[in-house]
Amino acid sequence: MQIRTETQTPAETGALGARLASFLRPGDIINLSGDLGAGKTRFVQGLAEGLGIRGQVTSPTYAIIKEYRGGAMPLYHFDVYRLDRLMDLIDLGYEDYFFGDGATVVEWGDKFKEVFPSSALTLELIRHDATDKRDLTFVFSDIRWQAVVEAALR
Repeated sequence: MQIRTETQTPAETGALGARLASFLRPGDIINLSGDLGAGKTRFVQGLAEGLGIRGQVTSPTYAIIKEYRGGAMPLYHFDVYRLDRLMDLIDLGYEDYFFGDGATVVEWGDKFKEVFPSSALTLELIRHDATDKRDLTFVFSDIRWQAVVEAALR
């Protein structure tokens, strides 16, 4: 199933993440798909804000994983852009995060779709050239996400 929407500014993209955060549960996994500059990290910043996490949230491009604590639950933020092999992700112990006590967000997760459970949510972000407008498509098979996404869009 899919739900589509759009945001006009990076701030709107972040605000949508903040609203969605209030519905997250431990063990939730979100795969973020989109080109460079599409708004993936801005969405994660909104999630962190919505969870009550303080401090700067940045893309873990070189660190691969960043853990953010101090909010309603931990937020585990992956950026797998630089990983080439599934074994690299396995060696990082991704399962401890995916099935841990917090929510997990993975930028560039399409590279390793096989590790995502069917209950994961995928968010595809497309940025329009020369504007800040983004098309967002939420893709899911777990029916729970339909209610969550619809509530976050209100």
